[in-house]
Amino acid sequence: MFLDRDGTLVVERYYLADPARVELVEGAAAALRELAAAGYALVVVTNQSGIARGLYGEAEFRAVQRRIEELLRREGVELDGVYHCPHHPDFTGPCECRKPAPGLYRQAARELGLDLSRSICIGDRLKDVLPARELGCTAILVRTGYGEEEARGAPEWVRVERDLAAAARAILARAPAASPKGAQAEGAAQEQA
Repeated sequence: MFLDRDGTLVVERYYLADPARVELVEGAAAALRELAAAGYALVVVTNQSGIARGLYGEAEFRAVQRRIEELLRREGVELDGVYHCPHHPDFTGPCECRKPAPGLYRQAARELGLDLSRSICIGDRLKDVLPARELGCTAILVRTGYGEEEARGAPEWVRVERDLAAAARAILARAPAASPKGAQAEGAAQEQA
């Protein structure tokens, strides 16, 4: 399960750099807990152009991320990985990690042993879910954050849900139970993301 951060997992804030302003989207922690229990790896993939713009640094990004993880841990949720792009083409030039480029997804799949064909990309912007097409993943756009306005331009292959909780219900209703994290079925299957 590849999750966007701002607007999907946490309430959208303009260049979030203050841990005190972190607020989980309602129902997000419970949704993640259910998805993890079903065997999905929980991997955050986030663009953080505020770093390239000089609005905050890596230390502030990490402080915000620690706060998110603390709030999730209180709800019984552990993330399996967090990947971020600190670039912006106007400030640092092009890169392979800024969404919608698939670089961070491929890196996470390699490092965490994830099967992209069984993975799902969830985000509140089209750039969060467009990599799914190239990677062979399922794409779900949520209407939280920027999602309401982004949904109008969503291609037909992108599923649109109200929020992360609704997305989790849809995923769990259609999917057979996943294998436990780290389990290898017939020596070749990899953990779902």
